[in-house]
Amino acid sequence: MEFVHNYRESDATIAAIATPPGDGAVAMIRISGRNAFVIANSIFSKNVLHLESHKVHYGKIINCKKEMVDEVLLLPMNGPYSYTGEDTIEIFCHGGSLITKQVLATCIEAGALLAEPGEFTLKAFRNGKMDLTKAEAVQSFISAKSEAALKASSMHLEGKFHKTISSFQTKLTNVTAHLEAYVDFPEEDIATDTKEDLLASLTHIKNALSSFKKSYSDGKKIKTGVKLCLLGSPNVGKSSLLNALLQKERAIVTPIPGTTRDSIEEDLQIGDLHFQIIDTAGIRDTEDLIEKEGIKRSHSLSQSADITLFLLDSTKNVSKEELQTLGTLCKKSTLIIWNKIDISKKPPESIDFPHIVSISALQETGITELKNYLLTMTLEKPFSKEEVILTNERHFQAISKALSTIEKAIEGLKQNLSLEFVVIDIKDAMKHLGTIIGTNITEDVLDAIFSTFCLGK
Repeated sequence: MEFVHNYRESDATIAAIATPPGDGAVAMIRISGRNAFVIANSIFSKNVLHLESHKVHYGKIINCKKEMVDEVLLLPMNGPYSYTGEDTIEIFCHGGSLITKQVLATCIEAGALLAEPGEFTLKAFRNGKMDLTKAEAVQSFISAKSEAALKASSMHLEGKFHKTISSFQTKLTNVTAHLEAYVDFPEEDIATDTKEDLLASLTHIKNALSSFKKSYSDGKKIKTGVKLCLLGSPNVGKSSLLNALLQKERAIVTPIPGTTRDSIEEDLQIGDLHFQIIDTAGIRDTEDLIEKEGIKRSHSLSQSADITLFLLDSTKNVSKEELQTLGTLCKKSTLIIWNKIDISKKPPESIDFPHIVSISALQETGITELKNYLLTMTLEKPFSKEEVILTNERHFQAISKALSTIEKAIEGLKQNLSLEFVVIDIKDAMKHLGTIIGTNITEDVLDAIFSTFCLGK
């Protein structure tokens, strides 16, 4: 596997707290590297060098002053049969934040280096325990905020994404092998039917890869969540809708216009997806400087949202200010919500937007239908828990580059370009795909990937 990375020596012995910060019943400190057992032996009350691997042992952590730090359970794991592929020690201590830090400090005093973010997983990658797609899936799996994100990450963690990329590489390799046979024997002209077969193979690969690339539109939303922006005039019911969706009194609701002057953000689960919903200041003409700033932010937040929920009062005609705002909104990503249908005496006005629902935020009428509509608007096709989808920006860019070079190869073959150049284009495509699974990867890319990991992973 070709990569360059200078985090530090690959077999350096590192340590970190591997459980979340804060107080709890149990915390875990992980030590990994060539001196893991020696370091653990110097701070544990029993001879670690003689302990059976992959079995938990009770004892005490002793610091350099010969003082007991904590009573713990210690799990030794001989490499390569560990997460990192190295000799690894996991210490399970009491979960208080102070005592956990003291146990870690004792490990550092004994010679371990404090781990950098993601350095344990980097070791696992270096030692061939996982490819880069699985390494990246680890962090996505930990940070998943919805059932859909968790399942998408698990598909990558299980190796199905790697298998998908490898299948594209294998198909490209087969095409390259045929072309190189003609490159090696230039006196042999490529037969017309052979050329057509190779063109068909490349086109099939291009179409399949292009289809896979399109899954990123949904994959990105599944991974990062969907940003919703509540937009509308004062007293149209935005805060009431926020409370109805969240099923709690999160926003203050009063008949006084301009109650909400700043944005309110909350997390929301709908089905298997995660949403971030933002209630904004009501849009109107005002001389209040604070309210003006809030309205300015409302427009800005709407522009950056994945979906804008534009609320209208079904008991009133659409105002001039509302019409002006509607003219600035993207129809595809805007959901028009007619509110207060419980007291409306007339049908809502006709508005030229494709996505429209009617509700009563106060009575919570139509909220379930609204949620279902949001799920339909969010994903271009229903999420399948068995389908491998693209969720990572780096992977998306690599596939885009691979597609570009495959298209060049197809065009070169059609134009009877020298086959050496066609082969170069196809091999470039294979290299771009290789960066996804960890071949031909650069130090900068590895730094960028693993620096996003949490400490202890």
